[in-house]
Amino acid sequence: MVGEDLSSSQLAEAPRSPLTPDAFVAQSNTLATLLDAATVRLGMDRWFWGEGVCLLAAVRLAQARGTPTPQWVLRFFEPHLERDPIVEHVNNLAPVAALAELCEHEFEGRGRGLLERTMEWCLQAPRTADGALEHWPGAVWADTAYMAAQPLLRVGRVLQRDDLIEEAVRQWLLHAEALQDPATGLVAHGTTGGILMPWRWGRANAWMALTGADLLTYGYGGDEVRQRIELQLSSLIEYLPEYGIWDVIVDDLPETRGIIETSASAGLAAALLRVGRKLDRDDFLAAGRRALLASMAYVDQDGWLTRVSAGTVLQLVPFGYSVIRDDRPQPWGQGLALEALAAWHETTTP
Repeated sequence: MVGEDLSSSQLAEAPRSPLTPDAFVAQSNTLATLLDAATVRLGMDRWFWGEGVCLLAAVRLAQARGTPTPQWVLRFFEPHLERDPIVEHVNNLAPVAALAELCEHEFEGRGRGLLERTMEWCLQAPRTADGALEHWPGAVWADTAYMAAQPLLRVGRVLQRDDLIEEAVRQWLLHAEALQDPATGLVAHGTTGGILMPWRWGRANAWMALTGADLLTYGYGGDEVRQRIELQLSSLIEYLPEYGIWDVIVDDLPETRGIIETSASAGLAAALLRVGRKLDRDDFLAAGRRALLASMAYVDQDGWLTRVSAGTVLQLVPFGYSVIRDDRPQPWGQGLALEALAAWHETTTP
């Protein structure tokens, strides 16, 4: 690219060695405990997207391990069962996915009204001309395929509302149509004013893949969902370095080469494991384990997943993704690390 800036890439820190399989198995329970405890220390009191990612992942990990739902998750929801949270953006929908998983048993149905009201907002939220939920006015982001489609899918299953499930599939496919490269299946971060910014940001690919994996697992979306996610994951495997962490932009652009981002790799590890199991794809399972082992090597002794990029707006040039700070804990990093552990438990026979 003319005028490309390699200053960040040339100063990129060398990657860590992944955990060995034996070391990971020996540490897996400790990792889960550390990650969960650190997540609680973040505060976890906003009804927002980072919290939503953590809540759903914590619930899924408990389900996969056969352990009780963490008490901090139940405490998070209690006040909102009595008074509605503010929902004014698609990112405010994210906590609803975990609430749907807990509504019938832990809360004995008390959350059903909240599920219905948030879904009513979602069904009336601003959309593009073709029907895709807008992340910002005139903008479609891959993030929304997780933050909105996961609640639509899970609330639809709990309330037995086919219209919500159909909307979850529709939103995922509309976002794929807008953002997925038809040749490689890799996903761009987003559009603005109808213009695609074609940078294949790692976490964008994770958001799309995680939701696509769940649609596939639950049997929704048919051949189109399967074909799109197979193409995406197959291409991602080609760009996965030997050390197991994708660059912040996954397809080896010079300006971000060697600048790793661990939360995307943890999320993609979860998607690869789940899709690999569903489709009996050994190559997906192997790549998912590589990314898992590499991501877990970045969990420090205090339970933080390190090298997680901060909240990231759509960038006009690749260099913009090379300078996003990654030096402090982020809730989505904790959540995606917990997702990776959940997927490993779901797909690994003891």
